[in-house]
Amino acid sequence: MFDIVPSDAISEGRATDAYFQRTREALEGAGRNPHVVAEVTADQFPTGEFEVFAGLKDAAHLLEGRDVDVHALPEGTLFDGGPVLRIEGNYLDFCELETSLLGFLSPASGQATAAREVATAAEDRAALSFGARHVHPASAAALERAALVGGMDGISHVAAGEVIGREAGGTMPHALMICFGKGNQEAAWRAFDEYVPPEVPRVALVDTYSDEADEAVRAAEAVDGLESVRLDTTGSRRGDFRHIVREVRWELDARGFEDVGVFASGGITADAVRSLRDVADGFGVGSYISNADPVDFALDIVEVDGEPAAKRGKLSGTKQVYRTPDGGHEVALADRPAPADGDPLLEPVIEDGELVASFDLDDAIERCEHDADLVGFRQA
Repeated sequence: MFDIVPSDAISEGRATDAYFQRTREALEGAGRNPHVVAEVTADQFPTGEFEVFAGLKDAAHLLEGRDVDVHALPEGTLFDGGPVLRIEGNYLDFCELETSLLGFLSPASGQATAAREVATAAEDRAALSFGARHVHPASAAALERAALVGGMDGISHVAAGEVIGREAGGTMPHALMICFGKGNQEAAWRAFDEYVPPEVPRVALVDTYSDEADEAVRAAEAVDGLESVRLDTTGSRRGDFRHIVREVRWELDARGFEDVGVFASGGITADAVRSLRDVADGFGVGSYISNADPVDFALDIVEVDGEPAAKRGKLSGTKQVYRTPDGGHEVALADRPAPADGDPLLEPVIEDGELVASFDLDDAIERCEHDADLVGFRQA
């Protein structure tokens, strides 16, 4: 019914670019299947512009059960050059998997990096992922996992939450308000309060028909114990959004609703979060994360039958990457001495086809936060 590539096509290598099938035909016809080392990289040398590594769980399951050894950065690691994943084995054992492998890693790492930018800008303010509507529903779980790895505090997609073991959150859309009609905002807010399960936070959307400050005060008066109001003002009506947020805060405080928070959403970027974090209590961020540019990973052979080999512009030889105590990210040949006090980052994921790594989401979230602090990730 839907244009979705089935899971068996991915695992069997049919979700591939056609030229990999031509490669298999040529190699098999020539009787060649060399033992190679191949590495996934974006930049060959460190650039100082750190990104977040994500998507490893799916990539590992793609390679599991094949006669290969795989090393990779743990999920949530920040990197700025050098390999993030290394495969060693006979080339035809993974030849057709390259397209799907990079498809698992590239968008997830870009989305996790954007999420890290938002989380860094938000500091102690809540930041939620609202971007699932901008991606194919089949990839919503990968998006939400990447957003959480990057540091978002919650997700909105129900089925994605079921896949990754996290409960989705959310309150009301403009559609609810419009179904009650102009002038009946209080009825909509009260219906939500009366019929939605009590564990769901009471957050009122307050920009549907009239001035945001007016609707915010009316919502606070209509719903006892209102937790927050949410502003999702259309861009054409937004003007000075910071001023609007401050005005809403002022009018709520002036009427004794100091405990009602103000939540901002709608086209929110990391820069917007940074400019609003002193006046807003939380943020819903969608397209900035979901539409983030994928990390431009490539998979390249760097060693053939034990000898260094690479295309022009790529670095030959099997490599290791290291984190130094000052937050540095260094790249070196794996058979050479490590940098002083450098900790190797590429760790075993698959040995002789057997999965030896785990992919705990909480560990990845903690790792990303730790690394971001260590490397001084895009601090404002």
